[in-house]
Amino acid sequence: MSIGIWQIAIVVILVVLLFGRGKISSLMGDVAKGIKSFKKGMASDVTEDTEPKNISDENKDSEKKD
Repeated sequence: MSIGIWQIAIVVILVVLLFGRGKISSLMGDVAKGIKSFKKGMASDVTEDTEPKNISDENKDSEKKD
């Protein structure tokens, strides 16, 4: 049993009647902002990990400054 076009149309009409067009559009905008921030966060994590840090080198530099 597959979902027909009329069943999808009825569900869409009910959702619009229950939530209203303004609330749905603001919700979709919030979802888009969340996806963008997630992608930005993943991209910044990848760029930070491309250069491996050697902790012993950082400790030697701090000892030389003292």
